[in-house]
Amino acid sequence: MRHLVISDTQVKGSSASYDYLECAGHYAAEKKPDVIIHIGDHFDMESLSSYDKGTGAFEGRRYKNDIECGIEAMRRFMAPIEAEQARLKRNKEKQWKPRLVFTLGNHEARIERTVNQEPHLIGFMSYADLKLESFGFEVIPYLEPVIIDGIAYCHYFTSGIMGRPVASARALLSKKHMSCVMGHVQDRDIAYARRADGVNMLGLFAGIFYEHEEGYLTPQTNGSWRGIWMLNDVENGGCDEMPVSLKYLKDTYMHKVGS
Repeated sequence: MRHLVISDTQVKGSSASYDYLECAGHYAAEKKPDVIIHIGDHFDMESLSSYDKGTGAFEGRRYKNDIECGIEAMRRFMAPIEAEQARLKRNKEKQWKPRLVFTLGNHEARIERTVNQEPHLIGFMSYADLKLESFGFEVIPYLEPVIIDGIAYCHYFTSGIMGRPVASARALLSKKHMSCVMGHVQDRDIAYARRADGVNMLGLFAGIFYEHEEGYLTPQTNGSWRGIWMLNDVENGGCDEMPVSLKYLKDTYMHKVGS
């Protein structure tokens, strides 16, 4: 089995371009993984942020714009995948129908938090607004792990009863005792271990997949690795992980964007 993993695309209403997401879609269409997992935080939902509410940076943010931009960005990612599926069907070739999984992140969870704090918004704001199911995704609740071929995926995994995110890939393995992949942390980190039966375990912080820089980070911390992951030969929790950088994707597939 082959898993394609995407983490923390954090599409904002102010995002200038979604070309990099379409490049990732072309990569997926070419490599044809069996499963495509988005780890969450695709929708940045900056209009619901409590971090900088009341500041000048918050002015002009709108929930409707956050939703529309996130949907358009997902459409750009899925377009090459859907085009390749249509081509295979049209030519009567072997069909490719990857399992699509989306684990909700803390940015999407801002919707639920806002509704809980403002009950008058019940019925006017919900996860259904994200339209993820319309693209074919199974939507996994926030912080609920999903196990696929022996690998646990979640936006982040917690450590201790307070529910704080684990601090490193090594801690991820020592706390969860199985192969785990998470996002949330704005950098990549990898750790390895081996089970008693000899199967290799992977602990992976998948990093980020967007082009913009975050205003709350410094010039030193905005330099995180950006890309996606292909997990090859996935079986019973073991795999061979392969990073695929955002730069590589744009260098290789930009000529196909819009085609």
